[in-house]
Amino acid sequence: MADVLQTLSDAMAGAVDKAGASIVTVAARRRLPASGVVWSSDGLIVTSHHVVETEDKIRIGLPNGETVNATLVGRDPNSDIAVLRAEANGLIVPVWAEPADVRVGHLALAVGRPGDDLQATLGVVSALSHHANENKYFVQTDVVMYPGFSGGPLVGVNGQVIGINSSALMRGVSLAVQTPTIRHVAENLLKHGRMRRGYLGVGVQPARLPAAVAESLGQKTGALIVSVEGDSPAEKAGLFLGDTIVALGSSPVEDMEGLLAALSGSSIGTATSAKIVRGGQVHDLPVTIGERS
Repeated sequence: MADVLQTLSDAMAGAVDKAGASIVTVAARRRLPASGVVWSSDGLIVTSHHVVETEDKIRIGLPNGETVNATLVGRDPNSDIAVLRAEANGLIVPVWAEPADVRVGHLALAVGRPGDDLQATLGVVSALSHHANENKYFVQTDVVMYPGFSGGPLVGVNGQVIGINSSALMRGVSLAVQTPTIRHVAENLLKHGRMRRGYLGVGVQPARLPAAVAESLGQKTGALIVSVEGDSPAEKAGLFLGDTIVALGSSPVEDMEGLLAALSGSSIGTATSAKIVRGGQVHDLPVTIGERS
């Protein structure tokens, strides 16, 4: 038994060492610095949005002990991801695990570098939340998030980075943003400096559909329009208060989250069809998706 425990212990220490070569200190707030992970060898760093409180005088502590300046490329509060560009080259990029590599019950290490040295805590992957159509991939664990751990990696026992730890996405719950979401956000921030989001111009709430309509559509609820903004894509398309949106293009809409998922950045400027229920009848209205400013 002692040999088994020693082997496991050595493996976990090795995983921390392996990941540690790509973990940096992020000093972008007045209190204790946070952590970040190398995204590209030429200085791109991913970290948590909420730990970047200042957009100037950002300092990055590299694994070799050197400290360099960094600038903010962009941030996304919805996923709690920020991308920084450090004045550094030749950084070591970690191996990023894909969602299929991670299972409930796997051991995982939260690793941070809020100071000069690495810190780590051990836990178990307790839940997975995957919504591919929304590019939302999260891991819930029972790891203890010490101060300064946000922005640092959740690491598997093989040393691969499962995701970026965040203490801000859900109060009292340790969540990590997984690779597909980080990749999607980083690509958008690098290209546009922000996350582009589609805009329809309606306020909605979930509503049950009439039984006959629900049976024909194969869904029980839709997004009931409770407000329409003036001169918005919705108004121009002829959407009214009381209409219930049940699909936007090929994406079913059952509630606010479904509508937001359909209004991705790639939908901006596209002409599509809004399927609505009006007076108990299903109608298709052409609409061109705008961009939220």
